[in-house]
Amino acid sequence: MTPPRRQRRYPAHEPPPPRPAEQGEERNPERLYVVAGAGEDGARAALDLVTLVVARAEPPPSATPEQAALLRLCAAPLSVAELSAYLNLPFSAMTVLITELLTAELVQARAPIVRQAVPDRSLLEAVMHGLQRL
Repeated sequence: MTPPRRQRRYPAHEPPPPRPAEQGEERNPERLYVVAGAGEDGARAALDLVTLVVARAEPPPSATPEQAALLRLCAAPLSVAELSAYLNLPFSAMTVLITELLTAELVQARAPIVRQAVPDRSLLEAVMHGLQRL
């Protein structure tokens, strides 16, 4: 049997609903169109969420604010998912931005280093025998 729940005599003040200005990117498709561009040729680089992107040069003066921010963030390798989160842009807009920077040779994209899924059995046995001898 569950005990009865206590109810507050004076309910707490409920926070007001979030303002649309705080959720700007989700509700502003015009901004995404401006950021991603019209997509003249429609070709995009084959990017995945785990593709690592690293900057090869400093942002040029002609770079858009989003491109400059992306180049500054990519001083160290970051995944497309991380860049998308940091810049608060959807994956589709990120692929367009990164494709533009790849064609301008300002960034380099590579697949992450995949480690062996299953370690070598002989190595595990050697470690186990070494631990048993201790």
